[in-house]
Amino acid sequence: MDVAYWIVAALLALFYLYAGGKKVVQSQERLQPMMGWVDRVPMPLVRVIGTLEVLGAAGLILPPLTGIAPWLAIAAAVGLVLIQVGGTAVHLSRGEAQVIWLNIVLLLAAAAAAWLGTTWL
Repeated sequence: MDVAYWIVAALLALFYLYAGGKKVVQSQERLQPMMGWVDRVPMPLVRVIGTLEVLGAAGLILPPLTGIAPWLAIAAAVGLVLIQVGGTAVHLSRGEAQVIWLNIVLLLAAAAAAWLGTTWL
């Protein structure tokens, strides 16, 4: 189970470091072609979402790696599940049902990481 957790957590962390980092540092114009929803969401909220994604990525890796409060990895995974629930809602509200597959995959992967993380407790 530990190996499975690390594979899922590493893949999620890489994705969220990239996507969240872009949301934190790039302008709305640079994000628009890749993330069409940023035109309907205030940029401070986009920055908060990006920051939460980066913190979630760190939360998946650092607590179990250091052994300090490993339950935080489960909390981070649950937080990432909630982000994807929100992302799915945004895409559906925009009539973008064809792109929610990524949200669903990320949601399932984060849920799997939360479940796999319970093996430490």
